[in-house]
Amino acid sequence: MKRVSLVTATFVGCLAGAVAAQAMDLTAMQNAAVDNRAVVQRFISNVESSEQDVALAKGPYYPSVDLSYITNTLDEASDFENSENSVAEATVSWNMFSGFRDKYNLLTARQLQEVEEYRLQGIKQDLRLVVALSYLGVYDSLANLKVTEDAVRTLERVYRDGENRYEVGLIGKNDLLKFRVDYDNADINMKAARARLDKSVNSLAREIGVGVTLEDLRFEEFSILPNELDEMEYLQRMLVSRSEILALEGVIAASESQVRASYADYYPSVDLVGSYSRYDDNYFNGAGDEEDDELRASLVLSMNIFRGFTKEAQTSKAKLEKRGNQFELQELQETLTNDLHNLFIDYRVSLENVEVARRSIEQAEENLRITQLKYDEGLERESDLLDAIASLSRAQANEVAVIRTVYSNYFQIQRMVAGF
Repeated sequence: MKRVSLVTATFVGCLAGAVAAQAMDLTAMQNAAVDNRAVVQRFISNVESSEQDVALAKGPYYPSVDLSYITNTLDEASDFENSENSVAEATVSWNMFSGFRDKYNLLTARQLQEVEEYRLQGIKQDLRLVVALSYLGVYDSLANLKVTEDAVRTLERVYRDGENRYEVGLIGKNDLLKFRVDYDNADINMKAARARLDKSVNSLAREIGVGVTLEDLRFEEFSILPNELDEMEYLQRMLVSRSEILALEGVIAASESQVRASYADYYPSVDLVGSYSRYDDNYFNGAGDEEDDELRASLVLSMNIFRGFTKEAQTSKAKLEKRGNQFELQELQETLTNDLHNLFIDYRVSLENVEVARRSIEQAEENLRITQLKYDEGLERESDLLDAIASLSRAQANEVAVIRTVYSNYFQIQRMVAGF
């Protein structure tokens, strides 16, 4: 691991004394977001709903029990039925075979339940990434604020020194005004940076779902730069662990189960039916003069021969659904592979740029030191000194931006492999 130096390291140390006992690290904030955000609860509801779908799919494995009570009024009585009568009936039916439809519908429901669980994992990973990037945004805003504060302090010192030089006639009014303009500009930039920091803290609090202040943050995660990563290893991890891929594979498996379930229409259906009925020649069963009980057991074998080509269409539709999902999976894998490859390109470049940015700071600091000495001796103009100060601020800002890019790419790579 590489250590973060210069601007991005010093301000973290300044906060150490102010960190309270309840300070939160990145993992704690990510866990808080998962626990508090309503979007996670929405996906949890989807998982619970899929559990009910499994319960519904198990229903055909149980017998069905029905009770009925029918009253009849006829215009005239017949030899077999009074003009006023009633029938009370209890029926128990149980499907014994339906072409394996029940089996594959239950399997589909369980597979889709797993899909919802993968989607829940995916939204949690997305949320953890958002929290990490928001946390990084606070870190970046704080580092930029320190750069602007350093610039303000330097330019204030130069301006005060310019006032003394102007008083004794060493510089002109226009030179002093140049110092003042740059000093005021740096002060404006510092105030804007402070506002961006406040907004970034508010955004972080929104993402984690609980109130948070700058004093609650440790920034320990940014004290050491991450190492080089093995792209091929991460590619393999992504293809076997990415929740979106696993969810789509589950959808494909469910589509295959539905193909098999569609073949049930080509098989006969076998039902066992038992019923008890009681006829009475009165609207109120049991109050009439004539009654008749019947207990019946039936084994019903039925098979559809033709249904307007709907069976063939249903099977073809299920197969097309499966094939469409396979194409979607292929596209998703190729897209994610390309995204991961591009992230690694940016990640490697950003790591290399850190050393360049640090070297630039060293050069800019040395340039400012030399320019200040020459200016004090009257060998450099005021504009040269201001250019040297601006060059150092620019180099410091570049280091902050490069380190932000390193961590941004690193966090996104971890999301690609469900690494949070």
